[in-house]
Amino acid sequence: MSNIILSVKDLTKKIKSKTIVDHVSFEVKKGEIFGLLGPNGAGKTTIIRMIVGLINKTAGEVSINGYNLDSKYTQAMNQIGAIVENPEFYNYMSGYKNLLHYKRMSEKDLPNDRIYEVAKLLKIDHALKQKVKTYSLGMRQRLGVAQAILHSPSVLILDEPTNGLDPQGIREFRENLRELTKHGVSILISSHLLSEMELMCDRYAIIEQGKLIHIESMNETTNLEEDLLREVTFTTDDSEQAQKVIKEAKNIPVNVLSPTQISVSITYNEIADMNKLLVENDRKVFEIVFVKKTLEDRFLELTNQSTEVNPL
Repeated sequence: MSNIILSVKDLTKKIKSKTIVDHVSFEVKKGEIFGLLGPNGAGKTTIIRMIVGLINKTAGEVSINGYNLDSKYTQAMNQIGAIVENPEFYNYMSGYKNLLHYKRMSEKDLPNDRIYEVAKLLKIDHALKQKVKTYSLGMRQRLGVAQAILHSPSVLILDEPTNGLDPQGIREFRENLRELTKHGVSILISSHLLSEMELMCDRYAIIEQGKLIHIESMNETTNLEEDLLREVTFTTDDSEQAQKVIKEAKNIPVNVLSPTQISVSITYNEIADMNKLLVENDRKVFEIVFVKKTLEDRFLELTNQSTEVNPL
């Protein structure tokens, strides 16, 4: 079985002479969280709406778990769970009855205990008997996800799902999504919260003016890949002497930041060796810090936007 759950190839949307989405291609792997980033109006929501069949595409192909959206529409749609707008429920009914209503609408024959299964997974099982009008916004969002995964889809698609949530609600929502991936669910998510996407996503794509300009793993962005060079700062007893030791042994550039601090570009696996080198040459090392690039840094770098402008 393929590891690719969602495949988007040359997805294009034109309205008269205007191109809204221009030949966008990407793949989402099983059990990963894949983020769509981009400025307002970049085309993220249009891409999501085409994937879930809410609007027609001009060109391109979408396949979900091997089912082509054009030739096997019903089978493909059965593989998708989605929240594109804010989830809507019958407020006068309990959470359980709302989920029961959606279960009856499903083309799959779902057992009743599936409701309790997804509710427990999303930590709302304690509130199933309460009317939805008593739910907080965070609980509504989780109930929305419960409804979206009730039929055991292969991929969950979310467009700005944390809008309006407080920090605690966002954190809980992130933990819920991570728990879903442990059960094999793939997630495609669009959000304007870069710091949150950094904590949430395994990989991401940047969309600008309808075009996909970059795809990267979050580990690459934050320099967590072991074989990637990263800037590492060493706090020692004497920067000049530490610089001399490294240059003589390694012949690599060393930046002197202060009388006690130097920085070098090395890989993760070389950090311990560098520390050993300094100590063996009678240099005291008090602190080692590697400079971590943020998703916001990478986003602004790739989109050439000023930090004075809200990137999303």
